Amino acid sequence: MKKSKIIKQIRESILKKTFDAQSSHIGSCLSIVEILYSIYFHKLKKKDSFILSKGHAALALYCTLHQKKILKKKIIDTYGKNNSLLMSHVSHKVKGVEFSTGSLGHGLPYAVGKALGEKINKTKSKVYVLISDGELNEGTTWESLLFASFHQLDNLFIIIDYNKIQSLDFVKNVLKIEPLVKKLSAFNCNVAKINGHDVKQILSSLNLPKNKKPSIVIANTIKGKGVEFMENTISWHYKSPDKKQLDKALKNLK
Repeated sequence: MKKSKIIKQIRESILKKTFDAQSSHIGSCLSIVEILYSIYFHKLKKKDSFILSKGHAALALYCTLHQKKILKKKIIDTYGKNNSLLMSHVSHKVKGVEFSTGSLGHGLPYAVGKALGEKINKTKSKVYVLISDGELNEGTTWESLLFASFHQLDNLFIIIDYNKIQSLDFVKNVLKIEPLVKKLSAFNCNVAKINGHDVKQILSSLNLPKNKKPSIVIANTIKGKGVEFMENTISWHYKSPDKKQLDKALKNLK
């Protein structure tokens, strides 16, 4: 199946499942589709790890796992229903999910510990972790970067979903995090700034470094990507679409 078709199907599933469950965080899910596609369809090997630290975008991960044939249709169809394993925040009880997340700032510390463990055991396994720009407000994020740099964790790849909206406002209005490249580089990490919806750029940024430094990818993304009336709109962090909005969104994708 072509890349564009898989990506489109993931977005369609996100829209439909969000509507069915009347769940939140549709904008956060839509912003990371190309990143998840790149990792799961091109980068992630059998013994590698992926942690979705921004656990509120669980549905994007579940829909990607379904496209990858890790989650069956009968499982994905239970999203948002009573007694489902597919909670609205990522759960390790779900096949293909390594670590439960939801409270921001927890995924990166786990990923750093995992990467250190792989180094100690002298494996060639890589650890990928996707965090939100809002998580740059968390002290655990910066502590983890110090730790990763000190231990030269070049098997660690940190992707920041820089969609520039967190919770109920734009990131720049909540807490200034720029100049981000300079700050992250000062932690002695490899830093790349890319278009987070360009698969070629994503894949290129996730190549193994040769300088014994952890890698950080600042992925510039659009919250609500793919649906024009949802893009860069604060309200779609929490809103779920009604039937009319769902139909409009699905047509917009086409």
